[in-house]
Amino acid sequence: MRRLGTVLVVVLLSALGLAGCARGNAAGGGGPWGRTFLSQSASRPLVPGTQIELRFSDGKVGFRAGCNSISGAARIDSGRLVVSEVESTAMGCEPQRGEQDNWFTTFLQAGPELRLEGADLVLEGGGTTINFVDRTVAEPDAQLVGPEWTVDTLVDGQTSGSVPAGVRAYLTFTIDGKVTGSGGCNSLTGTYTVDTETITFTAMASTRKACSEAGIVESKVLHVLQGTVQFRIEASHLTLTAADGTGLRLTAGRVTPSPS
Repeated sequence: MRRLGTVLVVVLLSALGLAGCARGNAAGGGGPWGRTFLSQSASRPLVPGTQIELRFSDGKVGFRAGCNSISGAARIDSGRLVVSEVESTAMGCEPQRGEQDNWFTTFLQAGPELRLEGADLVLEGGGTTINFVDRTVAEPDAQLVGPEWTVDTLVDGQTSGSVPAGVRAYLTFTIDGKVTGSGGCNSLTGTYTVDTETITFTAMASTRKACSEAGIVESKVLHVLQGTVQFRIEASHLTLTAADGTGLRLTAGRVTPSPS
């Protein structure tokens, strides 16, 4: 009986050890989970002006490799990143950027080796090596107040599209709770308050010039800037999302000095 009890303890400890390893490979078990990485170099040249963004969260991986936002189920198995069930937005892409989306998606689905040391992450497979660095190191988050935030993407639920060329919509937030800008055609003014994850817009008003193509963009901008919306800042990008799923993605530009 004593020997049997010893065996049972050994088996139980082994099982707990294996469970701990399994948890370490799942989301929330450390490693890359809950972090975002930006490409710094790649053995295959990227399309000029593009950078790969790789996000790990809750058993999933999301990425932007040139045009669309793409995501899939993910796990780490024996040092390799395993990605499946891939889904993508359907933005119209320049051919080179669309091809880069397809190439990087295929690269991930092939199960590249993953190495992580501190802020540095390396993916390697099929003769290709891509070096990433943690986004918080490469690009610290911008502040809401100060930058001129230009709208570059319009989001409608699971689909998104770029703002048409020649249309410029932007917002600027000041420290005294005012927001100004343009919806793409007319000037906008209003006030705002910020909570941890939300912005509440009030007293929004605009001029009333007649608009053509810019009017389509402006109507979506004005729709989002009503009441309380979710907001998130990652590096130089601000995302505003209304309760019905419509939203705006904005990029920080020049910084406007705060009023004295």
